[in-house]
Amino acid sequence: MSVTTTTGSTRRNLYKTIPGLLVSAFFLWYTFRGISFDQILALRFTHPVWILGILGFTFASYLLRCVRWTQMMPRGTRSLRAHFLVCARVLMTSLAANNILPLRIGDIMRVFTYADDLGASPSTILSTVILEKLLDIFVLVLMFVSTVGRVATPRLRLIANVSLAISAIGLLILLVGARSLQAPIQRLFTRLPENPKLAKVEHWITLALDATGRLGISGSLLLLLQTVIIWTCEGMIYASAIFLLGLPVDRIGPWLAVSFANLSYLIPSSPGAIGPFELAVKTSLVAHGASMPQAAVFGLAIHAWMLISVTGAGGIIFLAHRIRIHNTRPLFVEIEELPTELP
Repeated sequence: MSVTTTTGSTRRNLYKTIPGLLVSAFFLWYTFRGISFDQILALRFTHPVWILGILGFTFASYLLRCVRWTQMMPRGTRSLRAHFLVCARVLMTSLAANNILPLRIGDIMRVFTYADDLGASPSTILSTVILEKLLDIFVLVLMFVSTVGRVATPRLRLIANVSLAISAIGLLILLVGARSLQAPIQRLFTRLPENPKLAKVEHWITLALDATGRLGISGSLLLLLQTVIIWTCEGMIYASAIFLLGLPVDRIGPWLAVSFANLSYLIPSSPGAIGPFELAVKTSLVAHGASMPQAAVFGLAIHAWMLISVTGAGGIIFLAHRIRIHNTRPLFVEIEELPTELP
């Protein structure tokens, strides 16, 4: 690859990143407007024992994510322990990359860069990524609809209910009829006009059906149960942090915050959803008892913890593996060779 080509590709990626950074800057300004620096410093630890809750539930949440993705992947001839360690390394590395690099590069790396390590084709890995996102969105939307209450405008509540209905129907179809639906879906798309976007939609649906079909109904239900437990652990991270800081928030606040904050990742912004995340947490907690300065600072603090813990763990795992296999190739050279989007 020539220096000119690399520089041009880097410049294009930079141009794609700038709008997201501007969106994040706007959301951060909107979240913290009218809040003084003294109000930010006023937040104190009131019950330090809850630090253990934050650490424990963070560890449990991401350990379970690794277990869940291991179960989605075909095992081949590897031992169960080796298979889990490889899947955990790849997943944590991809999550760390998503937090610091634009265009969801971590997911693209998971699909293409680590296909040989996982002993699976990129299409197979992509099918598990799609299924993982479907499960997460379903549980998050369900949690959001259950807790949104007076925060939502009628229009937002309608959008949330429609999203929940669509995701529930789609997930039910995947769980119950994945194998039998593959042929009818292919026949349906053959009748539609030729279009690259429709072809990509068909490809993604086929991959999701294939991933679910391999697992069977019992395996898919187990993944759904694991997803509920994963997001329960994540909600307990927020609850532990609220207890740690002694915020006057009711029992619903943490669960609305975790669902609203993670759904904010759907808003195009900088890597890690900086800005939309903080505003979502602030809005959630203010509606359930916290003052605006408390809620805004809490949103910034909990987001910093999530980004630092996951990115730090994933980065250490990534560097340790590169040192172990004596890989001295610059990471950005590998990134430049990746496709610009998922297939």
